[in-house]
Amino acid sequence: MEESIKTLVLTGYRSYELGVFQDNDPKIEVIKKVLKERLTAYLEEGLEWLLIGGNLGVELWGAQTAFLLREEYPEFKIGVIFPFADFGSQWQEKNASLLTEVKLKADFVEAVSHKPYESPAQLKNHTQFLLEHSGGSLILYDDEFPGKPQWFLKDALDFSAKRPYQIEKITMDDLQNALSEG
Repeated sequence: MEESIKTLVLTGYRSYELGVFQDNDPKIEVIKKVLKERLTAYLEEGLEWLLIGGNLGVELWGAQTAFLLREEYPEFKIGVIFPFADFGSQWQEKNASLLTEVKLKADFVEAVSHKPYESPAQLKNHTQFLLEHSGGSLILYDDEFPGKPQWFLKDALDFSAKRPYQIEKITMDDLQNALSEG
């Protein structure tokens, strides 16, 4: 890692993009293991804040992982920054309760737009906000498997072309390697 990142954005695939539909899916444990390793490395380098947008999948699993890391790093803070005011209100009960649990444990919860969803511009503004308020991003994304995180990654790459900004990807190979390590 080049320069110490104080605030890191975590994003990646949604659970359905990874074919994860049950809380006990073994893929989740592999993803959490890799996230724990990466986040620990950032914490050792001075990470203070983790920001997520609240999406199902990598972001919420990352928040759960971050909450566990607080035992070892009590100063570690987690922020949930939603793109719009009623984010998650349409979710089924199981997913909504997971989001509520994360919101209750987070140190900071806010929405970039205080209006309900109106247009994709809110999503674009959300990404811009996260980029401007962080020093880097950790993205579970593999170029061979396009999905929703590609839009954040594209904006992050554009952003990093104009100013210092670190982008680290976790790929399918990284997950496979973690799985074979046991």
